[in-house]
Amino acid sequence: MKIDKLLYSIAMLFLLTAASFGQQVKTDYDRSANFGQYKTYSWQDVNTKDPLWVDRIKNDVDAALTAKGWRQVPSGGNISLVATEITTTQPTLNTYYDNFGGGFGRRFRGGGFGTSTTTVDNYKVGTLVLDMVDSQTQKMVWRGSASDALSNKSDKNIKNLDKGVQKMLKNFPPGEPKK
Repeated sequence: MKIDKLLYSIAMLFLLTAASFGQQVKTDYDRSANFGQYKTYSWQDVNTKDPLWVDRIKNDVDAALTAKGWRQVPSGGNISLVATEITTTQPTLNTYYDNFGGGFGRRFRGGGFGTSTTTVDNYKVGTLVLDMVDSQTQKMVWRGSASDALSNKSDKNIKNLDKGVQKMLKNFPPGEPKK
């Protein structure tokens, strides 16, 4: 009986962990923007609490945009890029059940109601928001964000950053404007 409880608790832990730590990527863009006219970009700003991440963010975004045929220029690019890193703490509830009741076989062994214990665990989520602003009109034309749970291991966070930027810019630039 104790093994059943342990296996159930472990299965629930894996299920909750998988659901709460999956990377989320979102993009949106101005449907009237003609992305075919944009070929160059310049960095306007990278806002992050950790200065080590400035070059990491720039390098990942630069590599993805270069692969799309865009070219970085020191200033005056068609698009101005602004990247913002945001870190938040998210709670997750873990409920563990003990002494399951009911069931036919349990009637003869003293079945009954079980008890449960719920604990709150907090984990940090890092989000990178990348904004693209038309340098001529000063109008935002594209926004992407990638969120993932942060690890205590820097290498894992760097790998997640790269994966997030790749996912964010996978379908970039968006299709032709719809008329």
